[in-house]
Amino acid sequence: MSERVFIDTNVFVYADDAGAKTKRVRAREMLSELIRDRRAVVSTQVMQEYYAAAIEKLRLPPNKARSRVERLSRLDTIVIRPTIILAAIDLHRLHSLSFWDALVVKSASIAGCARLLSEDLADGQVIDGVKIENPF
Repeated sequence: MSERVFIDTNVFVYADDAGAKTKRVRAREMLSELIRDRRAVVSTQVMQEYYAAAIEKLRLPPNKARSRVERLSRLDTIVIRPTIILAAIDLHRLHSLSFWDALVVKSASIAGCARLLSEDLADGQVIDGVKIENPF
């Protein structure tokens, strides 16, 4: 089985952002491959953040944004539970990450992902066994 890859919210947002020409193309290429190969992993946090960004930043109608979240829910999904929140708090404290970034990293770690695609963290950094990659 190929390695699973955790995908942060910004990759999904860029895939739908008509104003982010180069990043949009790159995001769509990556997502297409990872989803086709069944290697894409998300969390309930990513779904929530995507919905908020879709209606606020991308100005998608709520029903269209909901439809996109429904598609995300078909991916391998980590459900944020209290134990994950507590572990993320520890990562936040240990690595001086924002709490929300720590929650993404912890979700990727729990999912067994070796890689996390995000532009919000330092490219190449390894946290909790997960290598951060800025795909853009």
